[in-house]
Amino acid sequence: MNKNLSVRLSAFVNALPLYDGIRVLEIGCGSGAAARAILNRISDGHVLGIDRSEKAILMAISKSQNEINSGLLTFRKASVEAFDLRVEEDLFDLAFAVRVGALDGRHPEIENQALTKIAKALTKNGKLFIDGGNPLKEIPLDGYR
Repeated sequence: MNKNLSVRLSAFVNALPLYDGIRVLEIGCGSGAAARAILNRISDGHVLGIDRSEKAILMAISKSQNEINSGLLTFRKASVEAFDLRVEEDLFDLAFAVRVGALDGRHPEIENQALTKIAKALTKNGKLFIDGGNPLKEIPLDGYR
């Protein structure tokens, strides 16, 4: 287990179908602990962490300088329902979110916007995982592609 992750978050990261060279979008990255843990499990690849909180992004950046300098990790202030890839960015192979209000079923309109944005950011076979399973569950995106 990664000493910087809770048992629950460590189990979630360990259950993700990661592989070398994968491009991962973390939604609601907070301090970036999960993003850094993913980089420890893959070689090559890239992780982009987004969060709607400026404070969270600043904390993630401050704790991740080595990974950012390596070019394998970036962070961006963005809400998932307003997220768009930048022109120079490639699609992601996998997206995940843990404890993200826009994806917890309480706000269907925001959730639909978020799922549409996520589907646009993923490859045609890209997958979205959220918490709530054992330890994660996949959210089908076919209706949003």
